[in-house]
Amino acid sequence: MLGPVDKRCRLALHGPMRLLRPLLDLLLPPLCPACRALVAETGTLCPDCWKGMDFLAPPFCTCCGLPFSFETEGEALVCAACLDHPPPWRAARSVLRYDDSSKGLVMALKHADRTDLAPALARWMHRAGADLLEGCDLIVPVPLHWMRLFTRRFNQSALLAHALGRLAFKPVAPDLMTRTRRTASQGHLHRSERYDNVKGAFAVRPRQLTAITGKSVVLVDDVLTSGATASECASVLLKAGAARVDVLSVARAVLD
Repeated sequence: MLGPVDKRCRLALHGPMRLLRPLLDLLLPPLCPACRALVAETGTLCPDCWKGMDFLAPPFCTCCGLPFSFETEGEALVCAACLDHPPPWRAARSVLRYDDSSKGLVMALKHADRTDLAPALARWMHRAGADLLEGCDLIVPVPLHWMRLFTRRFNQSALLAHALGRLAFKPVAPDLMTRTRRTASQGHLHRSERYDNVKGAFAVRPRQLTAITGKSVVLVDDVLTSGATASECASVLLKAGAARVDVLSVARAVLD
């Protein structure tokens, strides 16, 4: 974990970068992450794309982050699904509703080699998950199976985790977990099938057990859909000795 001196050193770098920003903007004009239109600042959406994004905000379930369709009087509420079947994680937060607009960003990062999107998306995640990140000891991305990693060449969740770690001054452990078998794509599976599909598919690497013991972990993924993958990963982390697991994602599937 970064100490006070490390934080001061990293913060000191922002001064020279502010001086260089006008030159960088001249050479590499800031573009909207979604449509590539010119914008005022790197990592910000243009007005049209901003209006098309559905950013999740309170009131939402304090456990899974599911937005409520009604106003609350400052109460910390838990949705019916989490009351009936509490997930293994403590809390989950997401930036965007997973719809056609946000799907374009997620798929661009995941399948179109738009790795430049990771820093911008991580900034949004940093804001949405500020309460989770404040008390965490370690950021852990959901791992890819080595065969999928070989074909894709990068793990999008790891890119997000590294960018998030830099913003939050938190250590990132990209190799703490491993995917022990190649699972079928979750896209066309029903909810129960998704849980069966990932059952036993994750593990903490034996040499990393000491790194996880007693730690509060933020698990990072691109999309939270049924919660099957996050639940399995959180369960594995807790069994390995983690004190607490929270979940932070770019987008969340919300059934209307």
